[in-house]
Amino acid sequence: MSITTISSRAFNQNVTEAKRSAMKQPVFITDRGSITHVLLNIDEYQLITRNAASILELLAMPEAENTDFEVEPLENSFLKPADFS
Repeated sequence: MSITTISSRAFNQNVTEAKRSAMKQPVFITDRGSITHVLLNIDEYQLITRNAASILELLAMPEAENTDFEVEPLENSFLKPADFS
Protein backbone atom coordinates (compact mmCIF):
# COMPACT_ATOMS: atom_id res chain seq x y z
CA MET A 1 0.00 0.00 0.00
CA SER A 2 1.45 3.36 -1.00
CA ILE A 3 1.01 6.55 0.96
CA THR A 4 0.05 9.94 -0.46
CA THR A 5 1.51 13.03 1.21
CA ILE A 6 0.06 16.49 0.70
CA SER A 7 0.53 19.86 2.38
CA SER A 8 -2.16 21.46 4.50
CA ARG A 9 -2.53 24.15 1.85
CA ALA A 10 -3.07 21.57 -0.92
CA PHE A 11 -5.53 19.71 1.30
CA ASN A 12 -7.52 22.89 1.95
CA GLN A 13 -7.57 23.74 -1.74
CA ASN A 14 -8.73 20.31 -2.88
CA VAL A 15 -10.44 18.30 -0.14
CA THR A 16 -12.33 16.23 -2.71
CA GLU A 17 -9.11 14.94 -4.27
CA ALA A 18 -7.69 14.10 -0.82
CA LYS A 19 -10.84 12.15 0.05
CA ARG A 20 -10.67 10.33 -3.29
CA SER A 21 -7.03 9.38 -2.62
CA ALA A 22 -7.91 8.21 0.92
CA MET A 23 -10.32 5.67 -0.56
CA LYS A 24 -7.26 3.90 -2.04
CA GLN A 25 -4.50 4.54 0.51
CA PRO A 26 -3.74 6.67 3.60
CA VAL A 27 -3.15 10.36 2.95
CA PHE A 28 -0.54 12.09 5.13
CA ILE A 29 -1.15 15.81 5.58
CA THR A 30 1.85 17.97 6.41
CA ASP A 31 2.19 21.33 8.08
CA ARG A 32 5.51 23.10 7.44
CA GLY A 33 7.06 19.82 6.32
CA SER A 34 6.00 17.71 9.32
CA ILE A 35 3.23 15.12 9.12
CA THR A 36 0.42 16.29 11.38
CA HIS A 37 -2.64 14.32 10.25
CA VAL A 38 -3.59 11.11 8.46
CA LEU A 39 -6.75 10.78 6.39
CA LEU A 40 -8.12 7.22 6.15
CA ASN A 41 -11.26 5.76 4.69
CA ILE A 42 -13.64 4.36 7.31
CA ASP A 43 -12.99 0.71 6.41
CA GLU A 44 -9.24 1.11 6.97
CA TYR A 45 -9.83 2.96 10.25
CA GLN A 46 -12.18 0.25 11.54
CA LEU A 47 -9.69 -2.43 10.52
CA ILE A 48 -6.84 -0.92 12.55
CA THR A 49 -9.02 -0.10 15.60
CA ARG A 50 -11.13 -3.28 15.70
CA ASN A 51 -9.14 -5.10 18.40
CA ALA A 52 -8.01 -2.06 20.34
CA ALA A 53 -8.74 -2.23 24.06
CA SER A 54 -10.59 0.66 25.67
CA ILE A 55 -8.86 2.79 28.29
CA LEU A 56 -11.04 1.16 30.97
CA GLU A 57 -9.87 -2.30 29.91
CA LEU A 58 -6.24 -1.17 29.92
CA LEU A 59 -6.52 0.35 33.40
CA ALA A 60 -8.55 -2.47 34.96
CA MET A 61 -5.52 -4.72 35.68
CA PRO A 62 -7.52 -7.69 37.06
CA GLU A 63 -4.25 -9.58 37.62
CA ALA A 64 -3.21 -6.94 40.18
CA GLU A 65 -6.31 -7.39 42.35
CA ASN A 66 -4.49 -9.28 45.13
CA THR A 67 -1.24 -7.35 44.98
CA ASP A 68 0.10 -5.95 48.24
CA PHE A 69 0.96 -2.27 48.04
CA GLU A 70 3.42 -0.89 50.55
CA VAL A 71 4.35 2.75 50.82
CA GLU A 72 7.55 3.88 52.46
CA PRO A 73 7.18 6.83 54.83
CA LEU A 74 8.39 10.18 53.53
CA GLU A 75 11.39 11.89 55.00
CA ASN A 76 9.96 14.61 57.21
CA SER A 77 12.90 16.96 56.69
CA PHE A 78 10.86 19.04 54.24
CA LEU A 79 7.54 18.73 56.08
CA LYS A 80 6.57 21.44 58.55
CA PRO A 81 3.45 21.75 60.66
CA ALA A 82 1.01 24.42 59.54
CA ASP A 83 1.20 27.73 61.35
CA PHE A 84 -2.35 29.09 61.88
CA SER A 85 -1.38 32.09 63.99
